[in-house]
Amino acid sequence: MNLLLLGMSHRTAPLDLRERYAVADLRPALEKLAASPDIEECVIVSTCNRVEILVLTRAPDAARVRLRSFVERDLPNQSERPAPEELDAALYDLSDSRAVRHIFRVACSVDSMVVGEPQILGQVKDAYRDAVACGSCGPILSRLFQRAFATAKRVRNETRIAERPVSVARVAVDLAREIFESLEDKTALLIGAGEMIELALDRLRDGGLGHVRIANRTPARAAALASRVGASAHGLDELPTLLEDSDMVLTCIGGDRPILDRASVAAALRERRHRPLFVIDIGVPRNVAPDTEELESVYLYDLDDLSDRAEANALERRRDVDRAEAIVLEEVQRFEGWLTALRAVPTIRTLRARAEAIRSAEVARGLAGLSLPEPERESIDALTRAIVNKLLHAPLSRLRQEVDTEEGLAHLEAARVLFALDDPEAPGAGSTDPDEEKS
Repeated sequence: MNLLLLGMSHRTAPLDLRERYAVADLRPALEKLAASPDIEECVIVSTCNRVEILVLTRAPDAARVRLRSFVERDLPNQSERPAPEELDAALYDLSDSRAVRHIFRVACSVDSMVVGEPQILGQVKDAYRDAVACGSCGPILSRLFQRAFATAKRVRNETRIAERPVSVARVAVDLAREIFESLEDKTALLIGAGEMIELALDRLRDGGLGHVRIANRTPARAAALASRVGASAHGLDELPTLLEDSDMVLTCIGGDRPILDRASVAAALRERRHRPLFVIDIGVPRNVAPDTEELESVYLYDLDDLSDRAEANALERRRDVDRAEAIVLEEVQRFEGWLTALRAVPTIRTLRARAEAIRSAEVARGLAGLSLPEPERESIDALTRAIVNKLLHAPLSRLRQEVDTEEGLAHLEAARVLFALDDPEAPGAGSTDPDEEKS
């Protein structure tokens, strides 16, 4: 069995490409992938900054072709697909231990645009739950993601990354402080009512922001958030009026087209006599039309604009990141040890079944011409079973103990060759060993 990961992230793909691949509903995509005969299990992680597909397969070459086809034809949410060379430059292809390490680093927020931000772990957990719910995540990937979550917990507990997380929201607040001398007399308009908006609101409040309005496609959600923070709630139909007297706008709301276009922002600027308007768009796809930044008095920043500041913050915590990387390496090795141990199970099971098939056949043949009472027959059967078990005990124990070493893997291969375990015509082929099932 092989692990394959195909994906793109903020490190390899610009925002305008990533937003074409943002997956709002993972289940149809997961179900389509899981239906492929070359894919045993699969999980898709789709966030603002990455889209990654992890699969378990018995046919890595065929699965790799299937994944590339899926990304090219099924994932883009716009009719305009990128050129093959553009997609080639954006995609990375990782396998086995490199794929495991990558997932662990993502869950720990070591690979995030803003190292240490807490949102990614929740997003990875949501992706895992979606895959489990639709049946595309089986025992191997379930074990992998459980170890990823445990690794993230270790990083949170054993490093300072968790004690002082730096999120996109925090970067946005720092930027707002640079533009405005003080936030106390400023009015902010937050478009959306999800987790990112709530986090940004907390940071803005901590930064001294005075007045807040929350606009959302579903007014009830806006009202629920507004009631908790002492803000006013609005529908999206009120945006033109709200823009006229807002000093800053932070938007993160779903949709396949911009909530704010150049014309609507220009109209608001005229009403506000061209007083500066600070806009942070952290939505994917983008919520504000890119050409809006051409307007005078508009300061527009999107996720890619925040990356330089995020990198600077990551450098300040390099020692924490190095410790986190060491934890990830330990946990990857632990998972690989478990995964490698699984490879011994079919060999051990087949070898025991082969020996039992030969033993039982020879005992039956030997007893066929003898007139022995049943107790004596049972004694002979038990004796031969004990002899086989004693003969197999030492080699099977050695295989179990050394399976995670290079020498142990060589022993596994040698056992399969010496005992012709891959011969479908040999005694015991295709059978299971009840003793091994119980162990």
